[in-house]
Amino acid sequence: MINIIKAVIFDLDGTLLNTLEDLTASVNFALRSFSFPERTKEEVKSFIGNGVIKLMERSVPKGIDEVTFEKCFQCFRGHYLEHMYDSTRPYENILPLLQKLKDERIYSAVVSNKLHSGVVGLCEDFFPNLLSCSLGVETENQRKPSPENVFRALKILGVSSEEAIYVGDSEVDVETAKNSKLFCVGVSWGFRSREQLKLCGADVVIDTPFELLEVLKNANS
Repeated sequence: MINIIKAVIFDLDGTLLNTLEDLTASVNFALRSFSFPERTKEEVKSFIGNGVIKLMERSVPKGIDEVTFEKCFQCFRGHYLEHMYDSTRPYENILPLLQKLKDERIYSAVVSNKLHSGVVGLCEDFFPNLLSCSLGVETENQRKPSPENVFRALKILGVSSEEAIYVGDSEVDVETAKNSKLFCVGVSWGFRSREQLKLCGADVVIDTPFELLEVLKNANS
């Protein structure tokens, strides 16, 4: 069925996992701890995409000093590491999609802007034996839209850019795909709308996970 595309590189938050509830709870726990105004779920949703440091930079009041920000960030980080499984779940039909790709001998990998240890833990717990590679951020130059971790994943999988596609839910993902020279599939069930994804340059936007199989068919026709 699929002979050319050998790998799918997925974003994690907003693409495979709905992490919004837990991220919002941890952001607001940290903000409350420092008597800062809390953020709505929609605000946090709009802040996600560039990793947790950027998430907190966008969430705290403007003009706070670096020492206070670092303390607030560490408060968020500690809370999130303890509570990142409270409400987080895979989006509907993600698990059967990953199983279908595995059955078709298509590699599935994750490249996320979360800390690497968090990415590995979440992927092992929610997607056991379904992913061939899971990479998060350990150094700043790995942070998307840098293509570094995408290239690392391709090397681990043993496939070329022409043999892979990138799937994500944000403008950062679209830029990452372009920087990696991968065909970009945007997903409208995540943290950005179909219109936003098309506007920032996604090659195609899908509304349900199984539509990805049609994209793969079309890519090889």
